[in-house]
Amino acid sequence: MYYVLVIIASVVRIFLYAVELAMLLRAIFSWFPMDPNKFTDLLYAITEPFIYPIRRLFQKMNWFQNVPLDIPFLVTYLLISAVTLFL
Repeated sequence: MYYVLVIIASVVRIFLYAVELAMLLRAIFSWFPMDPNKFTDLLYAITEPFIYPIRRLFQKMNWFQNVPLDIPFLVTYLLISAVTLFL
């Protein structure tokens, strides 16, 4: 039973590392003006399901509405990093 839990934790950790990498790439590509392409569409498809609930919560609570930074993106990245750290 212990080995099954270790394998599950490892798979989840690898998945979360991939999401973190996709988020970093998305942030880097956001600095450069370019037309949407298949790669950026893929990055958005991977990362947006994680960011959207936090973004929705912040909009509902009217938090950080006039801040030029994407705070929900940063909060999501920090939450994923914290979960990865604890696994």
